[in-house]
Amino acid sequence: MLSGKLPQTPARREACFRIRSANARRTVRTRRSAMDTSATAPARATLAQVAERAGVSLKTASRALSGETYVAETTRERVVSAAVELGYQRNSAASLLASGRLADSIGLVTGDFTNPFYSAIAQAFEDEIRPHGIHLSVANSGESVERERLLAADLADRQSKALVLVSAMPEHSGYAPLMGRGIPVVFVDRPPVGIEADSVIFDNRTGGRLAAEHLREQGHTRIAFIGDYSWLPTFRGRLDGMGDVLDSEASTWRGLLRTDAHDVDSARARTAELLALDEPPTALVAGNNRILLGMTEQLAPIEHGSRPAIVAFDDVEWARVLGITVVTGDVEELGRRAARLATGRLADRAHPAENVELPMRLVARASSNRGPR
Repeated sequence: MLSGKLPQTPARREACFRIRSANARRTVRTRRSAMDTSATAPARATLAQVAERAGVSLKTASRALSGETYVAETTRERVVSAAVELGYQRNSAASLLASGRLADSIGLVTGDFTNPFYSAIAQAFEDEIRPHGIHLSVANSGESVERERLLAADLADRQSKALVLVSAMPEHSGYAPLMGRGIPVVFVDRPPVGIEADSVIFDNRTGGRLAAEHLREQGHTRIAFIGDYSWLPTFRGRLDGMGDVLDSEASTWRGLLRTDAHDVDSARARTAELLALDEPPTALVAGNNRILLGMTEQLAPIEHGSRPAIVAFDDVEWARVLGITVVTGDVEELGRRAARLATGRLADRAHPAENVELPMRLVARASSNRGPR
């Protein structure tokens, strides 16, 4: 996790957050403008200037910004305000170097710490790089585009040697200046758009075909697909794969497509909407494990024999317990390959971008071993 010496009181924690947030926003704006202008950037504010603005000594300013507990709260607030006004940016790497704690590090930004899919990627990634003496800093974007930008800027400022992203962005050309500074960017699970960069993803189109073929073999034609945001490459690949199988038939499945089920509650709502149709689907496909969770919660009151067949993407532990048929890939290998791409890029920055696609497979269980009812 991102870590550092943080103040202990709520007021000090808020002051520290204010300066880091302001500086991260400035960093993003500066890197954006670098794409459009060749003007020389203004000199970065120094700690001495912050101390002078706040009317304190250099040592007091340093202690205030480091979160040390024996600085008066009013003094700390004055120093933080001066730092924000001047655009002061603390060099985290220099601080670590002074304390003898600087080591090579890679920054990983994922979408949701609580999702077992992402935690498995992070664990496998760390297991792969640890023997090389590389530290992993993990940050959570919450699937927010702006937060992802801020986190990427912050990790770069902390001297991360490379960044690995499960990106929430639909387009990635904004990372070109970062890569131009010699910081490799590797994309995992979702491919880069608008930029040449290393990536490792699953073969989602084949995954979609596997799900559709399996349900078709069980005799289903009213197949509903509940997916995440429609712009996500993972969703589009799975949708295209299902279309490869079902579009050529007298199937009504396109009319049963539901999107933007990005959390459990919205997945429940989409499931309820489908079940309320005059002719409800006889089979449901969940686009990821969060959608499956909402789907199964909505289906829980229905007698087991009357439920539609279910196929889901992602083989999480509780899907195995419930006997859910899944389309899955080797998530640990996804994390390991991402780590190898990042360390390989650090060793050789000149070779062309490498785009790896890992296979998916269907694991049949009880949830789909029946035809239409």
